[in-house]
Amino acid sequence: MTDLTPEANRAARAILKWSVRDLADNAGIAFSTVHRFETTGIATDTTRAKIIAAYAARQVEIIDQGGTGAMLVVAKGQEG
Repeated sequence: MTDLTPEANRAARAILKWSVRDLADNAGIAFSTVHRFETTGIATDTTRAKIIAAYAARQVEIIDQGGTGAMLVVAKGQEG
């Protein structure tokens, strides 16, 4: 599994057009937890897993292709 970085987290939020509050609500964590992670990079493994799961539920995947980021995953058969 690719490590979730603050930069990848912001990229994933941008794909979904989510605010910090939207992510917190969808991940079931506190707003301050998301803010702290994006500011310092500090988060527990449990918090990171909840964030990744919230993105996965919306078909957004954290990636590492020469640098961390995020991409929208289109299910087979749903391409444009």
